[in-house]
Amino acid sequence: MNKFIETIKNIWSIKELRERILYTLLMLLIFRIGSFIPIAGVNSKALEAATQTGDQSILGLINMFTGGAFNQAAIFALGIMPYITASIIIQLLGFAVPYFQKLQQKEGESGRKKLTQITRLLTVAITLVQGAGYLTYLKSLPGAIYPSLSPSIFWLSGIILLSSGTMFAMWMGEKITDKGIGNGVSLLITIGIIATLPREFAAEVLARFGSGGLFLLIVELAFFFFVVLVTVLVVQGVRRIPIQFAKRMVGRSGANMPSAGARDYIPLKVNASGVMPIIFAQAIMFLPPQLSTWLTADGETPGNFMMAMSDWTSLPYNIIFFLLVVVFTYVYTALLVNPQQYAEYLKRQNAFIPGIKPGKNTQDYIDNLTTRITLPGSIFLGLISILPAIIARFGVNQGFAIFFGGTSLLILVAVVLDTLQQVESYLLMRKYDGLVKSGRIKGRSGMQPIGAGM
Repeated sequence: MNKFIETIKNIWSIKELRERILYTLLMLLIFRIGSFIPIAGVNSKALEAATQTGDQSILGLINMFTGGAFNQAAIFALGIMPYITASIIIQLLGFAVPYFQKLQQKEGESGRKKLTQITRLLTVAITLVQGAGYLTYLKSLPGAIYPSLSPSIFWLSGIILLSSGTMFAMWMGEKITDKGIGNGVSLLITIGIIATLPREFAAEVLARFGSGGLFLLIVELAFFFFVVLVTVLVVQGVRRIPIQFAKRMVGRSGANMPSAGARDYIPLKVNASGVMPIIFAQAIMFLPPQLSTWLTADGETPGNFMMAMSDWTSLPYNIIFFLLVVVFTYVYTALLVNPQQYAEYLKRQNAFIPGIKPGKNTQDYIDNLTTRITLPGSIFLGLISILPAIIARFGVNQGFAIFFGGTSLLILVAVVLDTLQQVESYLLMRKYDGLVKSGRIKGRSGMQPIGAGM
């Protein structure tokens, strides 16, 4: 406890770090306040009654990422997700379209500024489309919109408020990254996820105490701790490929001496793709329920398969979800990790992997190794993505079960590690002790945070 108090004092004594933390907390507070301000024309009581459909709905997952703002029709109902969608699209275009490849890799700062501008414009377009769909959803809920309000005024004011809310959230995320601590966009998502955790945890505790299941509650918490621990290990897991420099000059000019045999390594992450495969797979899984809504006539009941695909706890949903996550993990890793670039870099640096010939052999070796370490990483992501459904089947409150895995847990772990890594770097620069007794917090170095670089 004394060590913890001393660490807090050290953090508070660093003026720049203190100001960054306070600035970040202020922005997060504003974001949370905006999550409770409804758009014009919404009947909050009727909306609350209409959205009590249970967490099995796909919309329940969307509501979790916005911290409840989605079900409250708040000005931040769409959250930062349109910006995330735009960032993912631009990132994928960077792999496939030469123009975007040039902006990302060759034009430096000017290219990044152009990409940022394109991403913002694309965010506006996506927000307008999603905002229109969201307003249509609100109108379909009985009593959610005041009948006395003109439809044209509702649509105009709603689109303006939702678009302004998303753009303001995007601005806050960028400001947190520049003047605060941590990756701003990731923190906005995280605060939305964490906002629902106390309520769901309290509901689970009350349910267990009400049924005399104190032992089961202890087992749940122990298992939750174990899942978080394994997630941290996999998130930070790295396979190091040793490399050796054939010749390295050391010392001052005029007194350089060749240093042969200097060693280094190439870090290949077990989970190089991060949370992106789950996000892609989740986007695909949103399509069947939407198609079912469009193709099913009024009064007609959807087929059993379509009904199962609308329930995130059903067996067909989770089998398909697991397979999609595994496939997308391999695809996204192949896009991120380029063995040819590694081989060319080593050749330019006059370095080699011991026992492996430079050039094509090095490229094949890195490619084969990446494929092998991606297998356990993809299986882990697949299991962590369906773990909430498995936990829910054991009688855990579905709202609390969501935190046992999936996108929410991976984002929480990645963002917390990344933020703590930045705090620790400030402490070490001022010659204070780090946040842990031994080792160093690695964060997500080596994998781009959500929305980074945009």
